[in-house]
Order: sequence, then C-alpha cells, then structure tokens
Amino acid sequence: MDNSRRNFLRNAGLFSLGTLASSAVGNEGLNKLDQLGKLAAIDGGKYTLPVLPYAYNALEPFIDKQTMEIHHTKHHQAYVDNLNKALESYTGKDLESPHSFENIFKVVSKLPAAIRNNAGGHYNHSLFWSLMKANPEGYKSIPEGKSAELINKTFGSFEAFQKQFTDAALKRFGSGWAWAYLESGVLKIGSTANQDNPLMNNAEIQGKPVLALDVWEHAYYLKYQNKRADYINNWWNVVNWNKVNDLLA
Repeated sequence: MDNSRRNFLRNAGLFSLGTLASSAVGNEGLNKLDQLGKLAAIDGGKYTLPVLPYAYNALEPFIDKQTMEIHHTKHHQAYVDNLNKALESYTGKDLESPHSFENIFKVVSKLPAAIRNNAGGHYNHSLFWSLMKANPEGYKSIPEGKSAELINKTFGSFEAFQKQFTDAALKRFGSGWAWAYLESGVLKIGSTANQDNPLMNNAEIQGKPVLALDVWEHAYYLKYQNKRADYINNWWNVVNWNKVNDLLA
C-alpha cells in the first residue's frame, strides 16, 4: 500500500483493528466517530459497530429514519459480525497481524471473499456515515475551502463535479458505491461493485477516498423504491463538506 493510502487510513481514523461500539447519538457520537481509530479502541480484538454522529431521523427529509436505523443496526452490524467470524476462521498466511483495514486491503486479492466483502462493507459504511450531516434548513449543501478549491480546479465548477459523480452513481450496475478519490494528488470520480473501495489492492479504481455514496438498494429503497436518481439528488443536501475537507487535508 502506498503512503497516500496508508496516511488516509490513519488520518481518517479507520486505521486500527477496532471501532467504538455503541448505538448512542448526538455530540458524544460525533466526537467518537471523528476519533475512530485514533483512540485505537479494541474490544477483545474484534471489530465493533461505530457510533452514528447524529440521530437516526437527523437526515430527514432526505434520508428517512427507518432506512437509517435498519441500514446501521442491521446491514452494517451484519458486516461487522461476519467480518469477525471470517477473521476468526482464517488460517492463511497472507494476512499480517493485526488484522487492520490497512493489512486487509493491501492483500485483499489473496483473501477469502468473506473477508473482502465484510471488511469492505464495514469500512465503507463507517466512512459513509461520517460524510453526512443534518440539514434542517434544507439549504443547498455546497463545498467550501479545500474541497471547493480542488473541485473547481479539476472540474471547472461544482455543478460539473456533481454531474459526473451523479452519473457514476447512476451507472453503477447493480449494487456498489460511487467515489471521489485522489490518485497521485489528482481528484477523480469512479465507482466500485459490491463493497469494494479504492483502497483495495485490486479494485477497479485505486486511490484515497474523500467522498463515498452507497448505491445499494437497501440504502434508499424504503423511501425512494427503485428511484435511485431521486435518492442521489436528495443525498447532495446532506453531504458533510467539512469532513471532505478533513480528508483532503
């Protein structure tokens, strides 16, 4: 794994073996999620479900409470549980100890599918939650600071960036993720299938993630049914550009 990916995992707080286990929300949850990995919290050597930085209904009307609660406590929890089981049963020689995201992703092509899928699911969702925030006033969420500067430099405008990212999310066939990521310092947009991400050593795209969108149907089906485009359009209202700036720093 190159230095940019290693530094991202460390700075994004997703470097350690464990994450903080809780279903609490609010300021305490926000603080804990921001410190994922930095606290190196390990629960008996197992991965744990991270705290959400907001209440389940905080992203309404753009993402509904029921979807958020099921997505976090059922889907994400399942990735955590299944990852722990897969690591416990792993007897191969390719994965170094500790079984951190960094060590998993740099040799993921040699690992069982159960580790790849569930490590990706756990990592991707942990990042995804942190990249959203409440927008009770319903104002248009637009990038500022470092993210705005890099987007304008690379794409010419936020609107051009937004369109290309939306297209990547819409055109991902079946289940997967849309990403904005840095490759050798250049901001790019792409997508991956299933629970893959740009940090994996043999993913479709390679780089340092700075923005992620879950386009699995379970992320939007209860509110939007099969209307992925409506989900994506509304998701832009809850993007946490401050977190994007942190990842770009």
